[in-house]
Order: sequence, then C-alpha cells, then structure tokens
Amino acid sequence: MRVVIVGAGQAGAALAAKLRNLGADGPITMIGDEAAPPYQRPPLSKAYLMGEMEQERLWLRGPEFWEENNITLRLGAPVTAIDRAAKTVTVGAETIPYDQLALTTGSSPRRLPAAIGGDLDGVFTVRNLRDVDRMRAEFTAGRSLVVIGGGYIGLEAAAVAKKLGLTVTLIEAAPRILGRVAAAETADFVRKTHSEQGVTILEETALDRILGDRAVTGVLLKDGREIAADFVVVGVGVSPGAELADASGIALDNGIATDEQGRTSDPAIWAAGDCASFPWKGGRIRMESVGNAIDQGEIVAENMLGAAKAYQAKPWFWSDQYDLKLQIAGLNIGYDRVITREIGGVSHWYYRGDDLLAVDAMSDARAYMVGKRLIEAGKSPAPEVIISAPDLKALLK
Repeated sequence: MRVVIVGAGQAGAALAAKLRNLGADGPITMIGDEAAPPYQRPPLSKAYLMGEMEQERLWLRGPEFWEENNITLRLGAPVTAIDRAAKTVTVGAETIPYDQLALTTGSSPRRLPAAIGGDLDGVFTVRNLRDVDRMRAEFTAGRSLVVIGGGYIGLEAAAVAKKLGLTVTLIEAAPRILGRVAAAETADFVRKTHSEQGVTILEETALDRILGDRAVTGVLLKDGREIAADFVVVGVGVSPGAELADASGIALDNGIATDEQGRTSDPAIWAAGDCASFPWKGGRIRMESVGNAIDQGEIVAENMLGAAKAYQAKPWFWSDQYDLKLQIAGLNIGYDRVITREIGGVSHWYYRGDDLLAVDAMSDARAYMVGKRLIEAGKSPAPEVIISAPDLKALLK
C-alpha cells in the first residue's frame, strides 16, 4: 500500500510513525511545504521566541528516524493538486501515486487586509518557524510592540515581549480577552497576570489601521487614538488548511469533513489534525491542539490498515505566560455556569446542568490532572464537592 501524507506537521508525523509501528511496509511519502523537517509548534511562541530553545530541539524526530523507517520526506515543495481519479498528487512537475492519501495540512493564521496596513514591513503572524525567525530580531528591550488579538497566541507573544523588556500594548476588539475560548473568570485571572507585568490591555477597542508608509510606525484605533509601535503581532485566529481538498472536490464543513474514522468524502483520502472536522456529540467540531493532532493521526493510521475505529477525542490544551501555566481539559462548549476552586491553587470548572464539561487550571497541575480524568471517565462531582474537597484525587476513587 502506497501512502502519501500531505502536510509534515504533528498529525502527519504521528500518522507516518504509527503506520510503521503497526507493521505497514509499503512506501510512505510525507510532503511538506516548509524546508524544515517535522517540528513541534507550541514552543515557537514561547521558548524558541525567547531564545531559550535551539532549532534542533524543535524537531519531532531526528533525521535517522525517517531514514531507518524508510519514510520519504519531500520538504520545501507544496502539493499543488490532487487527481482523485488517477490517485496522484502533483509536486512541482512531478506526480506521485498513492493508494491511500492523508491530508494533514494544518491551519494558517488570518491576516489583516493590505488596505489597512496588513502588508507593511513589521507586521507579523505567529504560525511557523519562518514567521518566528523573521520576527525574533524585533524582540529587543526598549522597543514597542502592539499585539492585535487577545487570544492565546497574542497573549503569549505579549508575555514574551514583556519578559524581554519591551513596551507592550494588546488590543482586543471583543468585550474581553479570551472571549471565544474561556470563561470571564479565566480571562480575569489572565488579564490580572499581564497587568501586573506592565502590559496595557485595551478591550472593546477596534483597530482602524496600521500606520506607516513602508514599515510600521504605529496603529490608529477606531476611537481616534494613536499608539506608537516598532512592530505589530497579529493574532486574530486561524483558518483550516482546506484549499487543496476544496480544489479537488472533497467535502468541507469548517475544514475537511471526515467521518468518525477520519475518512473524507473520498474513501481513499483521510484527514487529521487542525484541518479536519469530525463528528462530536451530535454535531461536528474542528480541534486545534497538539493532543488532537497526534491522537487523530494515529487513529487514521490504524484505520488505513483496516481497524475501523471511531475517534474518541480527549481534548486538552495549555498556554504558558510568564510563570503562569494554564492547563485546560475538556471542551466548555454549552456551559451554563462556572465554579471556582481555590484550595491549593486556582481552577475554574465548567458545568452544563449537572455535567462537568471542562476545567481551566491556573498553575494547578493537580486540578488539571483530576479534572481531565474525571471528564474522560464521564464523572461529574457536584460543584460544592469540587469547591470544598480537601483532596481532589479522592474524587477519582
């Protein structure tokens, strides 16, 4: 069986490794549009940007792994077309045949329009190694940064900049930071952390445009205020990498639509990771996380070999900002109340009715671990028990 994997990120690497681990002995080709071998992305906006991690430490596997496992890496050359009838993909002037094709094309950051200065020198997004290598020199003490967007990427960039001695202003158009992903209680905790470090956070504040002729000099807000800036980091969300699938006629639904096994509308084509949407509790969801990319990639590998397993997502996420390690288990979709535990740390627990959905743990590893295990086991202790239990681990028994 000839397997081609389009996308050389976390999901693609997990899929390829799992195939070999399960005994697949046919040709495996993984194609990536970046020149770098498969690497981990979370440290890009944290340790790597801070200069605390060398590039080689980002690699998911050493070069010898791919050679020893006879996995062919085709890097720095994007796939430009899929011919579903002929079962080939096009890379440059070459066509590569497949029996099974996996799309692990990730996601890409949304950019600001050129009409409002989005293409000026000094405007950056944070998604891949090239992005961070381009901006690292800008993070110099005494300079001024404006971050546009109060999600995790923007907040992490603000934290790194402040730790390196920059003046930092963060602009969020919505009523508060983390508005789409976290409760007000978690947003309040994170906002307070940044304010204590000296970051200026402007919520319910819309951008009019980025100022400058060729390079950034500042930003103009809708209310007429101007803020000087040496550079700008944009963190206003991502879009699934579904263009290739769309062009080949594969069904989309907030990304590349798959069934519960990871198969697309073409039975020979699969999808996993940030680009894929899959069935979830009567609807569909697309999950942007390392854990999902690995787990879904491995399930697709098993199902390519005939396992016919349904993917059971176990959501978990994290964000490092200063000394704060925010760990998240579960998904808070549809919550109707949040309770706060303040014994041995701070954590926020999301409920819908009597059902525990998710937990945000603020540098509280025990709350995260217990919450994750409770959610995965389908257990929902009463809120008053969570608030007052002297030992959370006892709830697991």
